[in-house]
Amino acid sequence: MTSPANLKDWLKVLETRHPTSIDLGLERVGEVWQRLGKPRPAPRVFTVAGTNGKGSTVAYIDAMLQALSYRSGSYTSPHVFHYNERVRLGQRDALDDELVWAFDAVEQARSDIGLTYFEHGTLAAFLLLQGAGLDFAVLEVGLGGRLDAVNLVDADCAVITPIGLDHQEYLGSDRESIGFEKAGILRSGHPLVCTEEYPPTSVLKRAEELGVPVQRLGRDFFIEQNADHLSWRGRGQEFALPRPPLPGPHQYHNLAGAVAAILSVLPAAEVKPQLLAEGISSVRLSGRLQSHPANSCVLIDVGHNPLAAGVVRQMLLATGQNIKVCVLAMLKDKDAGEVVRILDEQVEHWYCTGLLGERGRSGVELADAVASSTGKHKLKVFETVSEALSCALASINTNELVLVFGSFHTAAQALNTRLSTTRGAPSTGPACLN
Repeated sequence: MTSPANLKDWLKVLETRHPTSIDLGLERVGEVWQRLGKPRPAPRVFTVAGTNGKGSTVAYIDAMLQALSYRSGSYTSPHVFHYNERVRLGQRDALDDELVWAFDAVEQARSDIGLTYFEHGTLAAFLLLQGAGLDFAVLEVGLGGRLDAVNLVDADCAVITPIGLDHQEYLGSDRESIGFEKAGILRSGHPLVCTEEYPPTSVLKRAEELGVPVQRLGRDFFIEQNADHLSWRGRGQEFALPRPPLPGPHQYHNLAGAVAAILSVLPAAEVKPQLLAEGISSVRLSGRLQSHPANSCVLIDVGHNPLAAGVVRQMLLATGQNIKVCVLAMLKDKDAGEVVRILDEQVEHWYCTGLLGERGRSGVELADAVASSTGKHKLKVFETVSEALSCALASINTNELVLVFGSFHTAAQALNTRLSTTRGAPSTGPACLN
């Protein structure tokens, strides 16, 4: 085929070419990687797997490496606004022309081998990161670990964030099965950092089999909250760090794991806490319990599974806040009923809205899925996130909150919705539906 001339057209091609959006396995993508010359994103690599907290952990590691004067880049997925966000080269996103060049290179190498959208993009990211002359690359696993395209590259340090139930149709029905898949990123003799004290035993068993030194939050390293800062403790050291710019106490755990990962590869960094602090303070990431830029009564989170719902619930309980309206839009393969069950005590009303695409579902379908977890009197249905958000804002009083939750797509639509800058004031929008 003639290669698309621009990034927008390339993404359209990749979205529709493969018969399924998820097709786990390393045989096809591994063959193309071999043809490309086995591109390694950087001489030293951190790989981050887990159910939640991966993107934040990647951002902290990448920022601290740069503050330590290393050339660092990252690969994450999915994106919130633009595909370019997935590939970070130093302090900037990849440019359209760079991505088009990399997509073309992968296209030439693949010949008749079918690749998914994610696989093609991952190989393109490897090429761009390798070509940037980095010291370190920080890679986020897309799904699972063992059979994910990111796992083509051997990690010098693996990080596994909290593991919960998600993508069970691909990874297994319980934490042990899912943990086994996540542990596929481990490499013999190279350290593993776990940001939960009790990861699945399948993770620890695999680490033991490979001779992998393991550090666990709450056992081998610790993070403690003080009046105006955090204290990180481990490796016989203790030093102060700033509170992370990303809100929520769960970010303390992500931050603690990122610091442990840095020190496992760069132990000399323990005498440079001021540089680690500078890196932490520079982190910016959209959709992580983020207030809408135009209206602070709207709280937006990219969470999309029960584990993420539990994090939001803990934050609400810790701050004594409740949610007047939750605008909920979730993909059809997500457990919406369990998400609602976890959050329902903190939410007065649920506004269900639709998402487009192969994995999307309508607001009506979503409402049917969550009806058993809450009374139908608490549900309203809308066509779009923007419509639901407009009506939610019209229904609240000063100091009441609206939560937008359910997926990266949901967060992006909310952040792109034009709102009044007045707390509780509605934007111009359609009449509310029942």
